[in-house]
Amino acid sequence: MKVSIITIFYNAEKFLTEAIDSVVAQTFQDWELLLVDDGSTDGSSAIAQEYACRYPRRIRYLEHDGHRNLGKSISRNLGIHHARGQYIAFLDADDVFLPHKLTRQVTILEAYPRASVVYGRTQYWYGWTGKPNDLKRDVISKLGVRAGKLYPPLLLMTRFLKNGGIVPCLCALLVRRAAVEKFGGFEESIQQLYEDQVFIAKLCMGIEIFVDDGIGERYRQHQESSSAVAIQNREYHPLWPNPARLAFISWLAKYLREKSIRDPGLERALRRASRYPWLYVCITALKTPPYVMKEILRFIGQESKRAMRWDS
Repeated sequence: MKVSIITIFYNAEKFLTEAIDSVVAQTFQDWELLLVDDGSTDGSSAIAQEYACRYPRRIRYLEHDGHRNLGKSISRNLGIHHARGQYIAFLDADDVFLPHKLTRQVTILEAYPRASVVYGRTQYWYGWTGKPNDLKRDVISKLGVRAGKLYPPLLLMTRFLKNGGIVPCLCALLVRRAAVEKFGGFEESIQQLYEDQVFIAKLCMGIEIFVDDGIGERYRQHQESSSAVAIQNREYHPLWPNPARLAFISWLAKYLREKSIRDPGLERALRRASRYPWLYVCITALKTPPYVMKEILRFIGQESKRAMRWDS
């Protein structure tokens, strides 16, 4: 088995079928799909089980003991534990792979044996609704670094700290399983927000990574996603100082100390991120697409109105 794809899901019946079908449609066919049910209470469990019955040699259904809901990191680690492939990819239940994703990325890792990870660009997908205005909002992520080359450990992490807008989506990665196991998979103390960036940070600080210019997946933007719900609940905003990012920065500082990782550029970037969170926000905002800036301005306007109501 060449590639293990891990899809965790929780109450994802609206999109899960499309995600699975995008794996079945891959031009590269030496894969297995691990569907990890994080305690769903809707019809998504039945959808996953039906696909596992239809493709018994290719698709497996996994769940926690007692059908419990244990969170993203624990669920992905369950998938990693059962993975048999040489490479591992991650596809969330509301996203889709483009048909040539695995073909392109497997070819790159075969051609660059020093690379343990490859990632490319991702389509931020609003147009899935079919509405003309949403179709206009679709945008391709920016790499922020030169494509078509291999990057040594630490360099990408330093860039990501300086500009969070260029951190790749988790679904963009194809990782050698040996690298995933070397760094212990996902950090189970961080479950819902920034759990993907913690995993990416581990990889960036310990192995060589190839950055590609290809577009391999569609990252669906909708109001029911975990990040959108966190924004609505005022727990998180991608361009706003927030507890989730501060927890990530704290974890990163501790990790560097524990692993005795020393690099002047990375340490400077981490100090700035720790001491001046607004500087990170401003830099990221300056490099943000216009449609996101409109969202930020709308958010600031809402906060100002709330503040005025409290003052009065």
